[in-house]
Amino acid sequence: MIQLKDLATEKVTIISGPYGAGKTNVAVNLAMDIAKSGQICRIADLDIVNPYFRSADNAKMLDAMGVQTMIPEFANTNVDIPALPPNYHMLFNGEGKSVADVGGDGDGAAVLGISHDDYIEAGYKMYFVYNRYRYITAEPEGALEVLEEIKRASGLEFHGIINNSNLGNETTEEHILNSIPYAEKLAEIANLPLLFTTAPDWLTVENTVSITDITKKLF
Repeated sequence: MIQLKDLATEKVTIISGPYGAGKTNVAVNLAMDIAKSGQICRIADLDIVNPYFRSADNAKMLDAMGVQTMIPEFANTNVDIPALPPNYHMLFNGEGKSVADVGGDGDGAAVLGISHDDYIEAGYKMYFVYNRYRYITAEPEGALEVLEEIKRASGLEFHGIINNSNLGNETTEEHILNSIPYAEKLAEIANLPLLFTTAPDWLTVENTVSITDITKKLF
């Protein structure tokens, strides 16, 4: 069975997807998985458009686990202006592996286009996080529109789809199993492989990748 760390076959692993899909949770879990395997890993918070669900919120925990965090200068302060991390270049030339948590629409993905050539030169893989239980992606065709928007804005290609369909603490095994045909349909129309389906670590669902819910809650 594939593990999250198996996604990191290149220097940079980009995790993107629509708002609310859980891409930050996937990115943080991936960075943790890489670090647990004994590899040097850093995570770059490039979600500079949406200030509410960011990998910066997990910086202390990640640092304690040996994951180097690259966060915007004003993250977790009362000043909230779009900015790249000051050590942004380490994403491409730092030792070990890098994970990039990127905003999930055209505006958010524009940050990738700024450094398009750097991603190509360093070597990257980009993955689309899909959540069937979000309004804009309730149908595969809606998710495909977002996927194509991110591709256009970034100039980069996706390499696979991660089915992260969930309803937070209300997620059941049935929710996860019912989402799989939708994820398979998205993979078909996007002409991309469906890499795996995640399940929260409090559930045991056959043929899924366990993931810990560690993103901050607003209420």
